[in-house]
Amino acid sequence: MNTPASDQAILGARLEELEESARTIREEAHGSTITYSPKVFIPLTQLCRDRCGYCTFAKAPARLAAPYMTPAEVLQVAKAGKAAGCSEALFTLGQSPEDRYPAARDWLDSNGYASTVDYLAAMCRLVVDETNLLPHANAGAISYDDLTLLRRVTASQGMMIETLDGELQAHHGAPDKDPAVRLATLAAAGRATVPFTTGLLVGIGESRQSRLAALRSIAGSHREYGHVQEVIVQGFLPKPGTAMRGAPPCTEEELRWTIAAARVILPGEVHVQSPPNLTDSHAGLLRAGIDDWGGVSPVTIDHVNPERPWPEVEFLRRTTESEGFELAPRLTVYPAYAGDPERWLDPAMRFAVLANSDAAQYARSDHWSPGSGLLPPALVPPHVVPTAPGAPARSALAARSPTRSAPTNSAPALAVPSAPALPAPAVTHRRVRGHGHIREVLAGVAMGQRADAPELLTLFGARGQDLRAVIELADDLRSTDVGDAVTYVVNRNINYTNICTFKCRFCAFSKGPLSLNLRGEPYLLSLDDITEKVRQAEVAGATEVCLQGGIHPSFDGNYYVEVLDAVRRGSPTIHIHAFSALEVHEGARRCGLDLTEYLLLLKEHGLSTLPGTAAEILSDDVRAVLCPDKIRTAEWLEVHQVAHSIGLRSNITIMFGSVEQPRHWVGHILATRALQGETGGFTEFVPLPYVHMGAPLYLQGRSRQGPTFRETLLMYAVGRIAYRGYIDNVQASWVKLGVEGARQTLLAGANDLGGTLMEESISRAAGAVHGQAFDIDDFLAITDPIGRPLRQRTTLYKVPSAAA
Repeated sequence: MNTPASDQAILGARLEELEESARTIREEAHGSTITYSPKVFIPLTQLCRDRCGYCTFAKAPARLAAPYMTPAEVLQVAKAGKAAGCSEALFTLGQSPEDRYPAARDWLDSNGYASTVDYLAAMCRLVVDETNLLPHANAGAISYDDLTLLRRVTASQGMMIETLDGELQAHHGAPDKDPAVRLATLAAAGRATVPFTTGLLVGIGESRQSRLAALRSIAGSHREYGHVQEVIVQGFLPKPGTAMRGAPPCTEEELRWTIAAARVILPGEVHVQSPPNLTDSHAGLLRAGIDDWGGVSPVTIDHVNPERPWPEVEFLRRTTESEGFELAPRLTVYPAYAGDPERWLDPAMRFAVLANSDAAQYARSDHWSPGSGLLPPALVPPHVVPTAPGAPARSALAARSPTRSAPTNSAPALAVPSAPALPAPAVTHRRVRGHGHIREVLAGVAMGQRADAPELLTLFGARGQDLRAVIELADDLRSTDVGDAVTYVVNRNINYTNICTFKCRFCAFSKGPLSLNLRGEPYLLSLDDITEKVRQAEVAGATEVCLQGGIHPSFDGNYYVEVLDAVRRGSPTIHIHAFSALEVHEGARRCGLDLTEYLLLLKEHGLSTLPGTAAEILSDDVRAVLCPDKIRTAEWLEVHQVAHSIGLRSNITIMFGSVEQPRHWVGHILATRALQGETGGFTEFVPLPYVHMGAPLYLQGRSRQGPTFRETLLMYAVGRIAYRGYIDNVQASWVKLGVEGARQTLLAGANDLGGTLMEESISRAAGAVHGQAFDIDDFLAITDPIGRPLRQRTTLYKVPSAAA
């Protein structure tokens, strides 16, 4: 298909041809995601020095109770928006009213503000400080200095170009609508590196040729500065009481033609939006090429178009999905700009954007955070326990299975030099669903194809119906590969010290000798303490002890040997799952041994398996932020490769939701999958969602609030898909997820609940509230409602001798 490029070609194309070109460009640039911004509308002042022939927003002082909203009024609206789940505070106001109305000048003087923009900046700062909402300021045609002032307190700004036709009757009373003035502000925003919104007002007397000229000017400015994040195409609607009350409204055909032309002319990365409350043909706008619905408020009216209520988000979702797209909430600053904060965001605004973001820089889709105690959203459809044909459905609570029947998945033999073969394709009991590229990826996986980097990155972007499709396939693969049993191990955590010489910026557990002001006091267990804890664990039925701790400044490599000996004094047989790759690497260094020699020494003294901790995110760029003095990616992989080579198995962890992006998740998965293809030594994949509440990185304003629950479920589901044929077991962390969160992961690809722990410290130090220990009844509370049998296992997924 030839995309019309010249004005002549666009003007001569049929609407259907233009829209087809627009849709193709949109799909290539933005896929199947349609966005909107959950916002609250703050009309700071309705006074304006301009008089536009179509505007009912601007009013004279006599028609207003006060020239400006007070700070208390601003904050009341912002807090209502925050409570309703908004992320954007849209400040709309008239242009420089103090230049026209003495009442405005007097109010500003009496309240200590030099200008309307000065007051606007103060209110934006107030909203950020008190609510963490992200201000977007529509202050009109303002100067570079004013744009720079507002940049310090906003995430984005905007000004409609409207038209470049300077002879329209609509703007005769509005000097700030002069095309040269508007274009100067657009360019100044680019020089000030402000993520900027602009747009056209269609149907106020301009020609199609004029619209194309305006679009080409916007495109040219963006190519010079890269700052135009979106272009709004808005249709004119006449309003009573205005000079243009008798003018005809913009027709649907003109609006759609202009949307399609905008999509064809503008660079692909620039988003195209049309307000959803100003149309009765929402599907038509999607077919014309929009990829964004703009701001939608659950709290406030559209003060510029008060006669046109916002559509409900669920209506937009249904409409969007009916056209084959998925709806996603975004921030007022688009992902490409939020993902490059050093260029596009003032330092004072970066944490507010980060705190409102998910890993792809969209708006957080829920208020849940790992370890917080908040119930996660119900993203996995409820399952009904199957019954015999013709029999009434029964509740899952009535379907309890024996608590300690033998697991069906035992540990495979260790050490295979070649990559394991993928299993035969599964015949799923559900038809593969989803849209576009996600459906293509899922269909390939269902046929037995391996998902690599592009496919995995696509799956991590799933939302709405696509999210459910990914989860359903992962659940089917789990059922096919390991059955319905949910496994757990009876174990005890022993964290022998929280004193650490390393300074991981996410860790709230480790303490320096002088950090008594932090959560808990520094401690170091004696070897006798460790022995006693092991004895207690074995008496309580534990088959495993898991030992990890900080890297104490006094430790030499022999300390870890002494810990193993202390464990063996407490129990000659208990499985010792111990020492992160950091501890092993540091122990070998301090002993002056190579990794093989040191791991053989540890194995000789009883080490049975290694945990996969200290992996965090296996990307050195991310590690430079999270743990700059810790072992690097290659060193973590080397420790586990050497461990596998001498017969020690281990697992894979990933700590996600802090500062990294989905591409880093993919890199982590592929690096560990490649190693598993060489050694076969990993037993399980253990996603560990980042608990932010007590993490130093979050408290310093440098991380997100952990993953959203959508991202958390995707980590389990995509992990099941990615490791298929390599690793059978996917473990849910009840400590971080809670009961309901863990239950949903079991319907999204997970098959294991980890250990009873008996004494969990690390997540609790970061602020997690889900407890330190679980017993069988706690696990049954997770598995019973979904009708899944619970089975005890050993560390290596075999049957404990006591339960055989």
